[in-house]
Amino acid sequence: MRGNADMREMNVAVMVSGGGTNLQALLDAAADGRLQHARIALVLSSQEDAYAIERSRRAGVPVIVVSKQTHPDDEERADAILAALAGAETDLVVTAGYMSILAKNVCSHYAGRMINIHPSLLPKYGGVGFYGLRVHEAVLAAGEKETGATVHYVDDQGVDSGAIILQGRSPILEGDTPETLQKRILAEVEHPLIVEGTNLVIQKLRDKDFS
Repeated sequence: MRGNADMREMNVAVMVSGGGTNLQALLDAAADGRLQHARIALVLSSQEDAYAIERSRRAGVPVIVVSKQTHPDDEERADAILAALAGAETDLVVTAGYMSILAKNVCSHYAGRMINIHPSLLPKYGGVGFYGLRVHEAVLAAGEKETGATVHYVDDQGVDSGAIILQGRSPILEGDTPETLQKRILAEVEHPLIVEGTNLVIQKLRDKDFS
């Protein structure tokens, strides 16, 4: 039994809303073996026109769209998300540029098995209203000397409120704008960090299964 468990790959579901560059980092890692003991089993999008869907299809990963258009009712939308994740036998959920706030029952169902990446050094510049370019605008407005990204657990207590798993740091450079900062943090910090964070949590889940 233990030998079979050692060989089992964890099923990872990635939740997206937009371009999906962090998803691409995970897809690339899965393809070249850097994503260990896991496979991308599902991509779940909150937008029907997200380019992340095209990335998923090119990689041969199943895609399900659960949006406010397909499921206008909040409770029904949460139920559809849970059904999609269950259908993929999801072990770990990674929200990567997912721009909708998840219902508490979705977060609690995957407590300890759902992670997010945020483009700041949490707890700074996190929470409601801090997303996308707004984060980098706030970092520069505050005169910070460094910034980065954070991989953290998703909980049902708030936005960006879950326990921190790991962080990556980068200095603020002279002449940085919100746009240049966003681009650099995404490419140099977020992409490697989301793979590292996913691997860390996968290993923790595997260790728990084997204990």
